[in-house]
Amino acid sequence: MPPPADIVKVAIEWPGAFPKLMEIDQVSACVYVFGWPSNILLMIAIVMKAFFLVFVLYVLIQSSSMDAKLEALKDLANYSRDVTFAQEFINLDGISLLTQMVESGTDFGDMLSFTLTAFVELMDHGIVSWDTFSVAFIKKIASYVNKFASDISILQRSLAILESMVLNSHDLYQKVAQEITIGQLIPHLQGTDQEIQTYTIAVINALFLKAPDDKRQVSCWVLCIYIYVSEMANILAQKQLRSIILTHVIRAQRAINNEMAHQLYVLQVLTFNLLEDRMMTKMDPQDQAQRDIIFELRRIAFDAESEPNNSSGSIEKRKSMYTRDYKKLGFINHVNPAMDFTQTPPGMLALDNMLYFAKHHQDAYIRIVLENSSREDKHECPFGRSSIELTKMLCEILKVGELPSETCNDFHPMFFTHDRSFEEFFCICIQLLNKTWKEMRATSEDFNKVMQVVKEQIMRALTTKPSSLDQFKSKLQNLSYTEILKIRQSERMNQEDFQSRPILELKEKIQPEILELIKQQRLNRLVEGTCFRKLNSRRRQDKFWYCRLSPNHKVLHYGDLEESPQGEVPHDSLQDKLPVADIKAVVTGKDCPHMKEKGALKQNKEVLELAFSILYDSSGQLNFIAPDKHEYCVWTDGLNALLGKDMLSDLTRNDLDTLLSMEIKLRLLDLENIQIPDAPPPIPKEPSNYDFVYDCN
Repeated sequence: MPPPADIVKVAIEWPGAFPKLMEIDQVSACVYVFGWPSNILLMIAIVMKAFFLVFVLYVLIQSSSMDAKLEALKDLANYSRDVTFAQEFINLDGISLLTQMVESGTDFGDMLSFTLTAFVELMDHGIVSWDTFSVAFIKKIASYVNKFASDISILQRSLAILESMVLNSHDLYQKVAQEITIGQLIPHLQGTDQEIQTYTIAVINALFLKAPDDKRQVSCWVLCIYIYVSEMANILAQKQLRSIILTHVIRAQRAINNEMAHQLYVLQVLTFNLLEDRMMTKMDPQDQAQRDIIFELRRIAFDAESEPNNSSGSIEKRKSMYTRDYKKLGFINHVNPAMDFTQTPPGMLALDNMLYFAKHHQDAYIRIVLENSSREDKHECPFGRSSIELTKMLCEILKVGELPSETCNDFHPMFFTHDRSFEEFFCICIQLLNKTWKEMRATSEDFNKVMQVVKEQIMRALTTKPSSLDQFKSKLQNLSYTEILKIRQSERMNQEDFQSRPILELKEKIQPEILELIKQQRLNRLVEGTCFRKLNSRRRQDKFWYCRLSPNHKVLHYGDLEESPQGEVPHDSLQDKLPVADIKAVVTGKDCPHMKEKGALKQNKEVLELAFSILYDSSGQLNFIAPDKHEYCVWTDGLNALLGKDMLSDLTRNDLDTLLSMEIKLRLLDLENIQIPDAPPPIPKEPSNYDFVYDCN
């Protein structure tokens, strides 16, 4: 006879004792005890279980038995990922206990590693403020970082703690900055462990990101920090750090993983953001030092000798000569070119670039100026105006002054190959602009058209991710104006839209079929699932969670992962479920609950564009930040399709246009009785003899 349905058998294990099997009557235990309903008591039981486990571990991590203490710390590091457990442990003042254990300095090896792991996991829940930690604790964590021979796991967690301290507390930033220098972090970049290198660059980025600038000086200590930041910026500009990152990270004989790519991207953005101050500084026409820069540009271009100041009769002649030369230099205001630099952006940054070009690429500078000054006024490429507009364009391309995206991995290796990479980038592009101007046979009326072509040339070259500035220059050589015209023509032909009435009617007829095909593709992608990254107290977490739709399209399965998966994650390994029928709405961007809660994320436009949330029940929510724009469109389209709503993303519109165009072309070919094979042609076999030459001419 089977046991009653209300009887549950529970096994209870205790260290050092035999396991005990107990039978619990759910009816008598839950309904009649205190008269409370079973679901409430079940919740109480879960909380009590967490509290009991917390209490046991809290006692055991203080045990005099090293074996019991080690096992307890190992379990603590594991269980601390759970928010319910973490809350109970914190309520017992567990964080203070862990910090005291670290400050005591008595634990080493695995014991210290598990202690730091538990600390990181507990703090990542955002329950405890980072401002509560002592200088002694910070010094101890910093000492682990300063010891290059430390255990790798201890070093990794110490770097993670320092990063979180800097990012989450202004006071701790100051204290950490006093304990850690760039010089102490450099040896960790020279190692072979990419994870340690990643955490090291993350700490450098955190120090840069949270460093106050002169616009945020509200107290005397901020000024002290600003001096430190200025020194830090100079160190970053030095060849040592740049070359170490280039040699040991970017050009190391191994693939760069996504997290390292993200940290390199952040470092690239923060380095370029050092230009923001000059970019937003207007030139003061009365500042003699600034005016001298313009005089220097004139002197280098025309090898002009200084006129004697005591010759009053030559003043008018000198003014006339200056005006003529400033016109040749391509300034808009020939009389007072300082007025050309009063617009921000690009402000004084444009003048800095021009002077750098004139001094470090003097022959090219003189050639461009003299070449254009010898042309007719209508056909000359104005160097001054071009430099100002080009600097503004480059700042827009590199997003100078914007916060780094939380999800972007788009770093460019070539910017790590030179100490003055932005200036060199400008020098290459200003020569490209002059070359394109000549190829287009442009006049002054064509200035904006030339700038559009130059921007396209630069963007197309950057997408190839050249490994050096010389390679970037070589890519641009192959992207002449003629080549750009060919590319544009080819793209227009591929995007050709037939506008005749029969074609439009055919489009309208087959559009529902194509939309259904896109819908099925989106749902199939949701069934495959996607790995999402968690964002928490640190800017970017090395934790992941996975979400996928069940094959019958009725349930969303999701759960946490230890690491990023290599393929699909099975349904049965995902702990949580959400019935599709319970979904009330899908919201995006600033309407998402997690975007309203996190002020730092709200400021970042790119994160807002990747955020979406599923709302269910009265207050339930499942929050996402997509890994990229494509996944964002796939998921928002798929969820809207599940709810019977229209798919409105740009990806759907592009897919619809592409598939409609292909279908129409195939049907037109069919009308011409052109046979379309069912299978693609075979791939040609590899040649057995490579001893041949192809004449490119």
